[in-house]
Amino acid sequence: MGRKAFLKPTLLFSLLILLALFAFLSISPFKYDSDPDPTRFDIQEKRLNFDGDLGVKKVRVYMYDLPRKFTYGVIESYAKARDGDVLKLKYPGNQHPAEWYLFDDLNRPGSERVGSPVIRVKDPDKADLFYVPFFSSLSLVVNPIRPGGSVGPTVEYNDEVMQERLVEWLEDQVYWKRNNGWDHVFICQDPNALYKVVDRVKNGVLLVSDFGRLGRDQASLVKDVILPYSHRINTFKGDVGVENRKSLLFFMGNRYRKEGGKIRDMLFKLLENEKDIVIKHGAQSRESRRMATQGMHTSKFCLHPAGDTPSACRLFDAIVSLCVPVIISDYIELPFEEVIDYRKIALFVDSKSAVKPGYLVELLRSIKPERILEYQEEMKKVKHYYEYEDPDGTVNEIWRQVSSKLPLIKLMINRDKRLVKRELNEPDCSCLCSNQTGIYTTL
Repeated sequence: MGRKAFLKPTLLFSLLILLALFAFLSISPFKYDSDPDPTRFDIQEKRLNFDGDLGVKKVRVYMYDLPRKFTYGVIESYAKARDGDVLKLKYPGNQHPAEWYLFDDLNRPGSERVGSPVIRVKDPDKADLFYVPFFSSLSLVVNPIRPGGSVGPTVEYNDEVMQERLVEWLEDQVYWKRNNGWDHVFICQDPNALYKVVDRVKNGVLLVSDFGRLGRDQASLVKDVILPYSHRINTFKGDVGVENRKSLLFFMGNRYRKEGGKIRDMLFKLLENEKDIVIKHGAQSRESRRMATQGMHTSKFCLHPAGDTPSACRLFDAIVSLCVPVIISDYIELPFEEVIDYRKIALFVDSKSAVKPGYLVELLRSIKPERILEYQEEMKKVKHYYEYEDPDGTVNEIWRQVSSKLPLIKLMINRDKRLVKRELNEPDCSCLCSNQTGIYTTL
């Protein structure tokens, strides 16, 4: 009897515990319902604000709602100048499309941006950074260059005026004034974009393709982000291999450039008569792109000499073609070097050595097929960083790079506010590293 009396209370106690546990779970504060109580924990908000893999809070970006003339209006003006359809508002294909892709990305619903390193906020008071989405590269080329005497549509558009009006509008904004522009992000991918006003926006993070036309006190690796040009030829869909790559070296582009690209003519003279080397003069056109695609997809190495500026889309054409870039550009800066070791995907040759008779050809012929395959394997691993339409490609990496600048931005904001104003005999570059020599100075 004693044994039975002991079992009954124990079973009853167990049932009571189970009922209590069920009741607790039923009223758990993590249950999601339609209760509008603002203090309730919002699971969806947590997902959008934090990186699910790392548990790191995302950088909050406020994108200015600029007057239409600085965004869609630039596309309309471009289309009008070419008798295009202004109703479709399609951003034209070119090698500087980052301004469109970033703008389009921030305009997508938050639910489609869960993997993004940044979150867009609609309240500027909650923002860490402010993005200025002026289509500065497209604005630069709205008016087409026409041969002398030719007649075409007349467009009343002036890029310099647009730049001035943009900065005037920005300087009226309270959030620009608050921190002297340090927490603002500008895109000027074309080397000449924003050239008229760059001194007035240089405190901000500049998204550029290189530093070829920017001064030491305007841009640097410390505060700015290097962007890849968009590749203009089709991505190679095949596998690694050298059997079908009959040409040793390929280059197609303008032979004669300005002072920065004078090395091209010297390379043409050295290489144009070499067997299994294809080096051709050609301007941008649909037929040129077709020929370049064929040439890069069937060559082991692709030449990338400096042009008017240190870099060009040709480098990224080569990478997505699995054609090992041979970079002859002494002052080039490359995108995403925090995550990409370019020594694994490209050859770097200084200009002085490259123009020595026989040097370049001998160097390339000495590289064994096994080494070329290693270069190609690495290019396959990283080529998504150069694909603007890849869901985790160029756009997300740009935002990651921008996000990494936030600690420096906060430092400069606080430093700027405590400094005693003084007259300087030369620009204060103490927060930057030279974009010419790579030498860092101390704060």
